Amino acid sequence: MKTILQALRMLVVMTVITGILYPVVMTVAAGVLFPDQANGSLISKDGVVIGSALIGQDFSSDRYFWGRPSAISYNPMPSSGSNQGPTNAALQSAVQERAANIRAANGLADDAVIPVDLLFASASGLDPQISPEAATLQIDRVVTARGFNAEQKAQVQALVAQFTENSQFGILGQPRVNVLLLNIALDNM
Repeated sequence: MKTILQALRMLVVMTVITGILYPVVMTVAAGVLFPDQANGSLISKDGVVIGSALIGQDFSSDRYFWGRPSAISYNPMPSSGSNQGPTNAALQSAVQERAANIRAANGLADDAVIPVDLLFASASGLDPQISPEAATLQIDRVVTARGFNAEQKAQVQALVAQFTENSQFGILGQPRVNVLLLNIALDNM
């Protein structure tokens, strides 16, 4: 009986520590140290939340830069990839279709190289960034769709450079461009 009571006391103590105190401390610390990220990095326009800098969105208009494809239609609830392997016929077909669409939309030759981040969905299906190469590939399409002149095209190129983030700490990850932030800046031009 003594052992059972000790075990029950330990259960209560550990439940309070790991189930109440630790989550409260971490939530408060995150809110103080990283308030933007802790609140979802939400982006508002005219007082209305239009997205999060942390979650990709579906931009399909030629007037906007397109992000990575998503196997889950950018729905953050399931947050997963397609789990299709490189020999899967459905994946191969989807990639070929995406490549054809990108080449056609951007006026590229049939053998033009397309950055892989425009062809393959990420593991989460929610990546908000593309490579600078993927953004650069789309500049002419966006400029043409918006009816921009050469000076405005240079401004769009400058926006892509401005929104290119380098590797974290200079070693983690690749340079990347947040598509939502870039498209908002594009609308504000």
